[in-house]
Amino acid sequence: MKKNKNLLNQRVLITGASSGLGEQLAYEVSRRKGTVVLVARNEERLSEVLEKCEEVSGQEGYIFPMDLSEDNDFSSFKTVLKEEVGQIDILINCAGFGLFKDCLDFDKKVISEMFQVNVLSLIGLTQEIASSMKKRGHGQIVNIASQAGKMATPKSSIYAATKFSVVGFSDALRLELAPYGVKVLTVNPGPIKTNFFNRADETGDYLKSVERIVLDPKKLARQIMNACYTSKREVNTPKIMAFGSKFYVLFPKIGDFFAGKVFNTK
Repeated sequence: MKKNKNLLNQRVLITGASSGLGEQLAYEVSRRKGTVVLVARNEERLSEVLEKCEEVSGQEGYIFPMDLSEDNDFSSFKTVLKEEVGQIDILINCAGFGLFKDCLDFDKKVISEMFQVNVLSLIGLTQEIASSMKKRGHGQIVNIASQAGKMATPKSSIYAATKFSVVGFSDALRLELAPYGVKVLTVNPGPIKTNFFNRADETGDYLKSVERIVLDPKKLARQIMNACYTSKREVNTPKIMAFGSKFYVLFPKIGDFFAGKVFNTK
């Protein structure tokens, strides 16, 4: 599929679709005439997003309220999807949250919740959707990870651990599914101007400190959808952070200095 080609007759499932990057991905899919299948906890917000999507695309969409912090039965969900929606062509795992706090100060329940949302639910849903893609010999999986999954910084220990998991999972999954015509794209963004930081940053100062590199979710959504159905394996942005993570691998000691001092603005 070429860049900007429309997604007519393509069913695109997006988690975390009620706000932030997930919401903007839903609008971008709709602009390309795709059929959106939206998943998040907030049913009221999902309905509002769906209404806008349908106005833009002219295509009927679907919402499925679901709390991904719980241990959901994705096998049953897959059956519901097949009956009500049909086969999913693109799966975008966008749901996730973070919290800027030292590891020693974390509540164990919050750690479990973060891993459930960011990692375990992502893997569970992907297993079900990807199995159908494998049988059909076609599909695209997009996992929203983070630059924190490339280079960890102070006060991001738990969040970074979840995103390192997503990066590793995606890399292996890409190799496993490649022989069957299913593509896997990992997206590693830096800070995005969304309500993600309403919970992540208790001080409320982080976005201001990184305003020079903060990402526009609309532009990022467009970049992500342009990369679908191509040979691209990762989207890494902004460039300075992408360079920093590569530098870290090559020069870890110097990288520790930059991660702990220069890039530590929390």
